[in-house]
Parts: sequence; C-alpha cells; structure tokens
Amino acid sequence: MGALGFAPSGATHRAREPSMDFSELKSVCCGCTIRELCLPAGLTDQEVLLLDQHMSHRQPVKKGESLYRTGDTFKSLYAVSTGFFKTSILHEDGRAQVTGFQMAGEILGLDAISADRHVCDAVALEDSVVCEVPFDRFEELGQLMTNLQRRFNRTLSREIVRDQGVMLLLGSMRSEERLAAFLVNLAKRFSARKQSSSELVLRMTREDIGSYLGLKLETVSRLLSRFHDEGLLAVRGRNIQILNADGLNRLVGAA
Repeated sequence: MGALGFAPSGATHRAREPSMDFSELKSVCCGCTIRELCLPAGLTDQEVLLLDQHMSHRQPVKKGESLYRTGDTFKSLYAVSTGFFKTSILHEDGRAQVTGFQMAGEILGLDAISADRHVCDAVALEDSVVCEVPFDRFEELGQLMTNLQRRFNRTLSREIVRDQGVMLLLGSMRSEERLAAFLVNLAKRFSARKQSSSELVLRMTREDIGSYLGLKLETVSRLLSRFHDEGLLAVRGRNIQILNADGLNRLVGAA
C-alpha cells in the first residue's frame, strides 16, 4: 500500500478504491459553497473525500496577520475559504510592491514551488479562513487523480495569464484604464462567487490599489472621484457601487 492508503495505481493513473470505509468519513469540501471555484472543482465526490482527508480545514488568519513571509520554507498550498489576502514583494530599496489580491476559492503559495521558498508575503486584509494541504501529499494525490492534476495545471495557467494581464496594465494602459480594468475584473470575480457585481466593498486600501496598478495614491483617489462625478460609480469610502458597467468596459475597450 502507498503512503496514502491506495493500492498501486494502474497504467491509466486513475484513483482506485482506497482501503477505508467512506461511510465513516466526513467531508468539509463536499459541503463548501465555493467547492467549484477551489481545488476540488471537477473532482468526483469520492475524489473530494480523498483530498479532504489530507487537508487542514478552516484555519483562521486574523486581519493584518501573515500567512507566510518572504524566505519562509515552502510546505503547503492554501485555499482561501473566506476572506481576502494581498501578496507583496519587497524591493531592495525597502518599497513594498503589491502583486495580487486573493479571495475565496483562490490558491496561495504557488510562488514557492520552484525554489522551495516563498518569494512574497501573504497578508490577510480582513479576518480570513484558509484550508491547508501539504504539497508533498498534494503531489501524491495528483499522481493518482488526473482530475486534480488537471485542475492544478489550470490554476497555474490562470496565474500566468493574470500576470500577463498585469504587465499589460502597467505597460500600455493609461491610468484611468488601469483603474477601470481593475474594478471590472474585481466585479467579475465577485460575480463568480455569487456575490454582487455592482456593490463592491474594497478590502484593500487605495494605497494598495495604487501599488498594484503602478499608480500614486493621489491618482487613485482622484480617478475614483472623477468616475463618481461622471456617473460611472458611486463612491462612499470603501463602498463602490458600479452605476455604469458598460461605461467602465468601454473605458478599457472591453465592450
């Protein structure tokens, strides 16, 4: 028997019936509302149960706490169950550069796979909860479950595409286009989680947004005020109501 309690896999690399009584297993993932956005997406109920047994579920991370820091040894991947995170890197001159914002259903820790050490900080922007899976166990499961490996490959691909999108933002778009594209993308991500795509609560600060988009804090604040005055948005602190989605899309050439 292998380390995970499986009989040896066949040539097709499909998971075989494990030597455990499924009726006695409890699954957190099966009842999770974001299952289809997270690592279990596309897995059968049996495969979800197998993944479930090797995850540490619902680990709390308080607002402002770090899930991991630059230089930490890579051990696990983390699926965001609830809450919001930001990742950032530190430049040699001491400036922090925000590299992304992660919400429910998204994976943290991918940055460390190649070097076995994290190359960024991951900080909770609000009280959050994550599910942890040790990467060595995850790799073993991936060899047995082609659906899991396929899903993980898609996650990696999506991260590459997202990085390319950020490069496009920073390299060719005007400041107003960058901010509009950021809000449109955020609305789409909320919508995919069955949340309002027009009533947004920004967990990040305007300074964080500016760091991510390569804009000054004053520029972000000025553009939000301009979008408000032009009837694209209603801005009340961190509460953003999108009044004219078509107008925002036209601003970034998406319509």
